[in-house]
Amino acid sequence: MTQTISISDFGAQKALQILQNSGKSSAGVRVFIKSGGCSGYQYGMAIDDRELEGDTIIVDKGVKLLVDQMSLPLLEGSEVDFIENMMGGGFTVNNPNATSSCGCGHSFRTDGGKSPDGEGSTSCGSSNY
Repeated sequence: MTQTISISDFGAQKALQILQNSGKSSAGVRVFIKSGGCSGYQYGMAIDDRELEGDTIIVDKGVKLLVDQMSLPLLEGSEVDFIENMMGGGFTVNNPNATSSCGCGHSFRTDGGKSPDGEGSTSCGSSNY
């Protein structure tokens, strides 16, 4: 069975550093999808020490990943990674379900999809997770 969502080696290294500095001993990385962004959906990530009803919890390379049941189908087969470049660094999601994405890599669209709720005209943000 393939893992629903995974994290790269470098992503795990960065996530473990952040989790260690969070002061929350049982925290994990919540990975979620919300509507919006220039391509229809937007990725979100946060440090979370709560496991909510319906969450899928995956531990990969020592990192606890928490995914809510609404986001799970859109993240199937994805890999969380950390990239560093001249502009800084941040987490990104390599998502095989995305058929198009905006230039900043924080939003995407799936096959056949109009933007949910008529959204999707917003521009890419410059913030990293």
